[in-house]
Amino acid sequence: MDLTPVSPASPSRVDALVERVGRDAPRGLVPVDIFADQDIFDAEMDRIFTRGWIFVAFESEIPDKGDFVQRKIGRDAVIVTRGSRGEINVLANFCRHRGSRVCNTDQGNASHFRCPYHGWVFKNNGDWIGAPDKSIAYGKIDQKEWGLLKAPKVESFLGMIFACLDAEGPTLAEYLGGAAWMVRGIMDLHPDGMAVIAPPDRYHVRADWKTGAENFAGDIYHVSVAHNSVSLVDLAPSFAGLNDLGFNYIFENGHGFLGHDFDKMFGPDGHLWYYDAGMKARFDLSRLDDTLRETVEKYPPVVGTIFPNLSFIRYFGEPSPGKPPAVYTSWRQWQPAGPGKMELWSWQMKWTFQTEEEAAASYAAGQYGFGSAGMFEQDDTVVWEGAPDAARSAWARKEKAAFNIQMGLEGVGQQKRDMDWTGPGEVWRPGPGEPHARNFYAAWARMMQGASQ
Repeated sequence: MDLTPVSPASPSRVDALVERVGRDAPRGLVPVDIFADQDIFDAEMDRIFTRGWIFVAFESEIPDKGDFVQRKIGRDAVIVTRGSRGEINVLANFCRHRGSRVCNTDQGNASHFRCPYHGWVFKNNGDWIGAPDKSIAYGKIDQKEWGLLKAPKVESFLGMIFACLDAEGPTLAEYLGGAAWMVRGIMDLHPDGMAVIAPPDRYHVRADWKTGAENFAGDIYHVSVAHNSVSLVDLAPSFAGLNDLGFNYIFENGHGFLGHDFDKMFGPDGHLWYYDAGMKARFDLSRLDDTLRETVEKYPPVVGTIFPNLSFIRYFGEPSPGKPPAVYTSWRQWQPAGPGKMELWSWQMKWTFQTEEEAAASYAAGQYGFGSAGMFEQDDTVVWEGAPDAARSAWARKEKAAFNIQMGLEGVGQQKRDMDWTGPGEVWRPGPGEPHARNFYAAWARMMQGASQ
């Protein structure tokens, strides 16, 4: 066995690639190298996932004191807990003595966590509170120094919990920017909000986390091709003409959403997303400002991404063959698992006011479309394997090959920025374009170069 130490990543090589992305992304080029490279992956974990605001849980998953769930921030396992005072904590899931995990269940309720190796004990807020034979083993020990590592910044927005490991970083409001306005239009249609229906699905995908996040930030161009089989077997309406109905919402810090022109799809009376009139009557749209209300009624986002790795989709489908269609809302997280590898986590949501039957229909429809074996999910996760394969190609690296994200640039396609837009961020229309991808990779490059967004 070769035990020769592996050479550390070359900062100059990583920085050269990052500089190339920062230079080329605005003009519609992304180097293939960044989708399956160990050095780039390690740098992402250090420069993006320890400094950005990362989604970790929904408050509805830990409603009571002592509740906890295990989650990820990049590669780091963390415990999200509801402490004895009702506060939310995000704790590193390793003992400060020898590194063993102190929590080995996905969710539960506990007042403390005990290390299975030497028995160090920590409160559910991370404080060190004891060890076997403490008086003879340690005598006096600074308990404040040896608690579990704790995220310095934890904030909730509309029941969604985010954590930031950078004490000097921006606030969550600053980080989300205009995207918070759009998320309010998705999640805040009723004062009781939304809640998870069940624990998240989790499955491994042989694709890079960035591909899933960028796709959901606003790619309509792939739908009529990658998902054509779904409409061919009558499991979804025809996607013909869909490219003419889509447009992009672009926000600072890499966030992006894909909107559909429901005025054209359904007429001026339209839908609220795909909800019927009875469901629409149960919402309270007076909670939204005038521009946001018009947006969700006529031009709603159907997918979107909060940089770096949280995305949403709101669509519809049959819960089972022959049943009336149900609208579902899914939030999903592209968890980095290695160069060109990720674990996809997917939560199905319900409106708190929905009946159990309504929630069950929504859950089933969401699983049928975007569960681990979902009709749409299978299409996406297969084609996304291409980017890491290209990144591993010696030929592609030799040629310094890049992927094309130029749609919407001057002279490429019909999409233009809508200069009459009065809401936050930017809107690009009509038809397909890739401003979302250019925005995403430009934000990626800024964070990899040291910006806090």
